[in-house]
Amino acid sequence: MEVRRAAKAGFCFGVKRAIELARDTARERDGPVFSLGPLIHNPQVVEQLNRLGVGVVDAVEQVPSGGTLIIRSHGAGPRVLARAGALGLQVVDATCPFVARAQRLARELAAAGKQVILVGDKKHPEVQGIVDWTDGQAVVVEGPQEAALLPGAADMAVLAQTTQPAANFQAVVDVLQTKAGRLQICNTICHATVARQQAALELAGRVAVMVVAGGAGSANTGKLARLCRRAGVPTYQVETAPELDPAWFAGVRVAGLTAGASTPDWIIEEVQRRMKELGEMTENEETKQETTESGEEMQVNATPEEQDVPEEHAAPEENAAPAEQAAPEPEQAEEAMPGMAAEGMQEAMEVKSLRHGEIVKGVVVQVGPDEVLVDVGAKSEGIIPLRELSCCSVSSPQDIVKVGDEIEVAVVKAEDNEGRLILSKERADAEKAWVKLQEMLDSGEPVQGTVREVVKGGLLVDVGVRAFLPASLVERGYVEDLSKYLGMEISARVIELNRGRKKVILSRKAVLEEELAQKRQEMLDSLAEGQVVQGIVRRLTNFGAFVDIGGVDGLLHISEMAWHRVNHPSEVVKVGDELDVAVLRVDRENEKISLGLKQVLPNPWDSVDETYPVGSVVHAKVVRLAPFGAFVQLEPGVEGLVHISHLADHHVATPDEVVQEGDEVDVKVLSVDKDEKRIRLSIREVGREPRERENRRSRDHQPKHHQHIPNDDGGGVTIGDVVGDIFDEHK
Repeated sequence: MEVRRAAKAGFCFGVKRAIELARDTARERDGPVFSLGPLIHNPQVVEQLNRLGVGVVDAVEQVPSGGTLIIRSHGAGPRVLARAGALGLQVVDATCPFVARAQRLARELAAAGKQVILVGDKKHPEVQGIVDWTDGQAVVVEGPQEAALLPGAADMAVLAQTTQPAANFQAVVDVLQTKAGRLQICNTICHATVARQQAALELAGRVAVMVVAGGAGSANTGKLARLCRRAGVPTYQVETAPELDPAWFAGVRVAGLTAGASTPDWIIEEVQRRMKELGEMTENEETKQETTESGEEMQVNATPEEQDVPEEHAAPEENAAPAEQAAPEPEQAEEAMPGMAAEGMQEAMEVKSLRHGEIVKGVVVQVGPDEVLVDVGAKSEGIIPLRELSCCSVSSPQDIVKVGDEIEVAVVKAEDNEGRLILSKERADAEKAWVKLQEMLDSGEPVQGTVREVVKGGLLVDVGVRAFLPASLVERGYVEDLSKYLGMEISARVIELNRGRKKVILSRKAVLEEELAQKRQEMLDSLAEGQVVQGIVRRLTNFGAFVDIGGVDGLLHISEMAWHRVNHPSEVVKVGDELDVAVLRVDRENEKISLGLKQVLPNPWDSVDETYPVGSVVHAKVVRLAPFGAFVQLEPGVEGLVHISHLADHHVATPDEVVQEGDEVDVKVLSVDKDEKRIRLSIREVGREPRERENRRSRDHQPKHHQHIPNDDGGGVTIGDVVGDIFDEHK
């Protein structure tokens, strides 16, 4: 008997990655290491890992303090991760990239307010983890019958467990489209799962019996077995080689073998060897029996034509054990949809035949230092060399993609000298980019891109193809250092395009100017006189300062900066100051805005009568002279006049005989008129008061022999008093 093995069988990338992480962790960590549940659904592999020091726990709390917890390829929810963090455990995340992508999508869709529907097994840990990422809001259905029972919703999104059959997912989608106002379809089925199912169905069509090797608890292994049975072939699922029954291969010339994603190669090889042995034993027994009955020598060796499995050699369906004929409960939903299995089989049988130049979708499964591994559903993962990742030079693939990203790639070589599939993200991006760039050139819509290099005269921008952004068009003004734009996501307008010469010229300045014009118009429309707005001082001149109040510059005139006289704007503000200003005037026709700063500051004249009561003496500064007196500043914004007659006790011809600008003097407040903003001051009165007090003290101590001259009312003054008064008048 010939045993044919499916082209895609056994470990997928996600399982391989999880096992490698577990082995590395066991070697590198000193403390206890545990996986949350069996790392994969294969008891033999789990036992091997246990011998290496990787135990299994059912709950985070079972891990000893200081231990390491491995999150298996099925993933886990955020609450599990939070509990591990709270317990101080070291976490190694071995979540399959396809599962991580489904988790991320579910979280984003739920956060956007969509009703998330997840097609899968409610009890499967992968499904439970994805539901947790939606904060428990996702609804799980196992097939179209359950989907038909759901209430309608305005906004739905549907995802799939990564091991779901494509036909079952599509059947659920068809039902939901009748219930949702808007339905977002996210096909999160693993490419490796689809490829494995395609290969199994293709093989099932060419053999008399199928054997599916894999763990009894493995969901994807069970689905493989059900798909093969649906193809009309007797199918048996085993975990190890000893479970094979010789009766299954009676009269069979060609048998098929496939395996689930959690089945290691050594188990597949053991099963394959045992199948060959059982086939040979069966053939020998049949030969002996036929020789005894007919007495004639029967030809045992099959001809090449017999290898195509004629109908007479195929094992009848009734030969299958009753347990194998009975379909598990998950199949009932599939049976309820006539033609669905055939549709799924037809879809699965369409094995990708990749050819040079073809553009396909894939998921990044590994990012190395100089290449990226992508699963595109082919027989093996494709490789993107570093040079084929981007149109611009990149130092590390991590700058462009990460594990779990879904990307489009072009086939460079379906098979190189080493049998590898070579892909190019750069070529796929370029194919789309040229079409998109032409549309944007025609419409004037800006394009988004990432700055990758600084070159002479400008920047190189990745917009799907390499585009040049001249230095003069980077900003509205001159930019001295262009290196600060490296890695920046920018928006620019396409101003020149020539696909034949691979030439793309961009202008970021055009976009910035358009945005500024739009902001300016919006600001002008929203401003009102008397409104207080926040601004930043951008530029100083001799007559004022220009203040940016949200994309629009307004003029803060020097006369509106303070309640006192300002000689230069730098006395009050400096470039970069943030301040509140009042809108004084808006000229929308000429796009001019007048601003005021003093209007938002307290006016010292409002309380000047309380601050400087009549009769008080104040220390002040002479700020300017006039023919009729001197102006004195009591505080910034408050000035008073000392009339020339109050500068001194004697006659003063000009004020500069007594004071100079800048002198600090004491003045007495004679009167305050805050409505007219006038204050009368006196220097003479401040000097006279102490002299009068001194004179009074002198008179009180005069000798009693001074002559006393009586006055009319019976009183009298002394000669000293008369002489003193005369002296005072002429002093």
